[in-house]
Amino acid sequence: MCATCGCSGDHDHSHGHEKGHSHDHSSKTIIDIERDILQENNLLAERNRGYLDAKNILCLNLVSSPGSGKTTLLERTLTALKDELDFAVIEGDQQTTNDADRIHATGTKVTQINTGKGCHLDAHMVMHALQGLKPKENSVLFIENVGNLVCPAMFDLGEKERVVIMSVTEGDDKPLKYPDMFHTSTLCIIKKTDLLPYVNFSMVKARENALKANYRLNIIELSCTTNDGMESWFNWLKAKINSPEFIT
Repeated sequence: MCATCGCSGDHDHSHGHEKGHSHDHSSKTIIDIERDILQENNLLAERNRGYLDAKNILCLNLVSSPGSGKTTLLERTLTALKDELDFAVIEGDQQTTNDADRIHATGTKVTQINTGKGCHLDAHMVMHALQGLKPKENSVLFIENVGNLVCPAMFDLGEKERVVIMSVTEGDDKPLKYPDMFHTSTLCIIKKTDLLPYVNFSMVKARENALKANYRLNIIELSCTTNDGMESWFNWLKAKINSPEFIT
């Protein structure tokens, strides 16, 4: 079982407590010697980031709860911008290749990571996926993380940007319930705005709550069904690609 998040996937989650760790309460002095349980992941994340930066690849980690619409947003984006940009996708799910099959149907290079009982992707998984995927230089890499707003917040994958996605069907208090994910993200996309007339959701409250979690957070409202707001998302993405830090 993972000491960080409690998941028990097939991947290696031995975060390595020191063998000298002791809890002998018979002594008046208790000394705990531990190393950062995320140290190994963070080192591998920096390695991934160095690889991506060297190839001028813009990497975005898409995170959300299950059913928010990450894959649909990806499909629309890859289809709309395929003549302008080169894309590659890493798909993360506990089981099946359903989402990877949908991405493959757009003509985009994609690889699937199945985590088994694991609840998140980590830098080690992404490193191996990159070795097989070999994304092109000067391209955009999307990582669609496992649907979960808790554990993925703790794991740096080596991405340039983290994009948190929520939908109007989930409730406008989502940023307050899962603040770490919103605090560590650059952009918040609020999806399924076409359903606003049919759900009890306040866009004003959702924005206020998101900014309470992260006052620097950019927010885009959109609908993949009506295409409202999609251009704002495309423009944000292109602006990141054209930023001086991305262009070499």
